[in-house]
Amino acid sequence: MTDASIIDGKAFAEGLRERVAQEVARLKAGHGVTPGLAVVLVGEDPASQVYVRNKAKQTVAAGMVSREHKMDAATPEADLLAVVEGLNKDPDIHGILVQLPLPDHIDSLKVINAISPDKDVDGFHVINAGRLMTGQNAMTPCTPLGCLMMLKDRLGDLSGLRALVIGRSNIVGKPMAQLLIQQSCTVTVAHSRTRDLAGECRRADIVVAAVGRPEMVRGDWIKPGAVVIDVGMNRIDAPEKGPGKTRLVGDVAFGEAVKVAGAITPVPGGVGPMTIAVLLRNTVVACCRQHGLADPREL
Repeated sequence: MTDASIIDGKAFAEGLRERVAQEVARLKAGHGVTPGLAVVLVGEDPASQVYVRNKAKQTVAAGMVSREHKMDAATPEADLLAVVEGLNKDPDIHGILVQLPLPDHIDSLKVINAISPDKDVDGFHVINAGRLMTGQNAMTPCTPLGCLMMLKDRLGDLSGLRALVIGRSNIVGKPMAQLLIQQSCTVTVAHSRTRDLAGECRRADIVVAAVGRPEMVRGDWIKPGAVVIDVGMNRIDAPEKGPGKTRLVGDVAFGEAVKVAGAITPVPGGVGPMTIAVLLRNTVVACCRQHGLADPREL
């Protein structure tokens, strides 16, 4: 049996970013509108700083307005809420993203739910969660939507397929399950209390692993020919690279699974690059909706 084909998230994300840039140019030329994304960063978390920098770079590269609000780690919750309220009222900003995690003294849910649902390009607001659940026009969380795009690109029509989502977070697991239900998959959501996780995996045509445990899903759990989307990003020790060195691995034991699956995303280079590309896509969609324009068909 030949190894699984590798789903190249980097190339897929590049294609999506190109389509976003074309849509931005069309909005500017046809409607005099430039989509704007504001990112709010509280504190000095190094990973968040890198991520915010990448977002800003890619937003500008797509021809969009990028605005950053950097706030001290000791910023009072009320001050952050005031910044969000100002952005809600700003007609030049169509998408607002508050970078998580926030410092302990700030209630993340309170902040997320203070963002206007129409500008909530992360798709975390309780109203967007409800819209997604009921099949309405929601802003959809970026990572699950990126996963769905790659699945549809690989498989075409997903209806009738058995899908297993491992993980039930509000950011990936739950919205991923909703998106797959909308595609008429038969969906199972598994988690730490699932009794026979390996058995559930072996029945699934699609496995989306988003549990945050390094290489938990073994190769012999995978149904031959299944499509595996690995959302996990886990840093583990890599003594073979030298003292104190680490490497990134997913939630799936890639070396084993690649021998059984039909297609699989690598870590890194699979789901990761899609998240920012979908964020840009969501900002363009939010801009269109706020100006009473149809959702862009190419996105």
